[in-house]
Amino acid sequence: MTQPLSRIATAGPNLPHQVLRAAGCHAGPLAFDLDRSPTRAEAFMESKFMPWAPLVLDHWLAGEYDHLDAVLFSRADDTSQRLFYYLRELQRTGRAGGPEPLIFDIAKIPRPTSIARTEAKLRDLAERLGVTGDALGAAQVPASATPPGDGPVCLVTGTPAPDERLNAAVRAAGFAAFGQTITQQWTEDAPCAPGTDPFAALSAALHALDAGPRSFADPAARMTRRIAETRAQAVIVWRIEEDEAQTWDLPAERRALEEAGVPSLVLTRRDWFARDGADGEIAAFLEGLSR
Repeated sequence: MTQPLSRIATAGPNLPHQVLRAAGCHAGPLAFDLDRSPTRAEAFMESKFMPWAPLVLDHWLAGEYDHLDAVLFSRADDTSQRLFYYLRELQRTGRAGGPEPLIFDIAKIPRPTSIARTEAKLRDLAERLGVTGDALGAAQVPASATPPGDGPVCLVTGTPAPDERLNAAVRAAGFAAFGQTITQQWTEDAPCAPGTDPFAALSAALHALDAGPRSFADPAARMTRRIAETRAQAVIVWRIEEDEAQTWDLPAERRALEEAGVPSLVLTRRDWFARDGADGEIAAFLEGLSR
C-alpha cells in the first residue's frame, strides 16, 4: 500500500511546486550545511557530482532527513537525477534509510511529445498526492516582472551559488546584485495562468523554463535577455570546476557580452564554496568600474 506523503522536500530545478502546495505537503528545498565535511558520503560517491550532492547524502545517511516523508528530485539536472538513483540503491541494499526518494521525470527536448510526457508525469504525481485540477489551478503562479535594482546593477550568471556570498560581494562594492543561488533555482516556480486545463498549462510552463543544465535554451540569448531585464551595467560569469556542461556555452556568451557592450568578469573552474578569492576579484572588478 502506498504511504501518505505529508512532508515532501525538493532537490533540483524545474519542479512542480504548485502540485506540492496544492497538496499541502511542500516542505521547501532540502537544507544542507555548507560547512559540513561529508565523510559518510565519501564512501559512496565519486568526485564528479556537483558539490551539494555529497552534503545532502551525508545528511541523509546521518538520519537528518528522517522527519520528511519524501524528497522530490528532478530529471532536469544530472546531479539531482543521479543522486536519486544512488539513494534508491542504498535504500534497496539496506545501507540507507530516510524518506522516499521521488523523481519528477520532466522532459526538456523542444517538441510536443516532451510536453505531453511532462504532463503525464505531472498527472501521476498529482494523483499520488490527491490533487485535483481545481486545486492545482488555485495554486498557479502568474508571471512577474524583474524588479528594478537599487543603484547600478551587476548580473551574476553561470553556476548557481551555494548562498548569498557572491551577491554579498557585489553589494559590498556598491552594486545591486542579480545572481541566482541554488536554493532560488530549486524553488523557482513555472509561472502560468491556469486556463481551462491547469495540468496542460503547468506542463507547458515547466517545459519552457530555461534554468538547469538540461535546458535546450540558448544560454547566450538567455544572458542577453537577463542583461536587458535587469538593466545590468556589469556582468560576472561564474562557473565552478564541476560544472563541465556549461563550458561549451562560454564562447557564445563572450560574443554576447561584447555585442552588449557591458563590462564583464569571467571566472571559470572555480570553487563552489568561493574559498578561492572570488569575492576579492569581484570587489576589484566592480570597484574599478566605479572609479
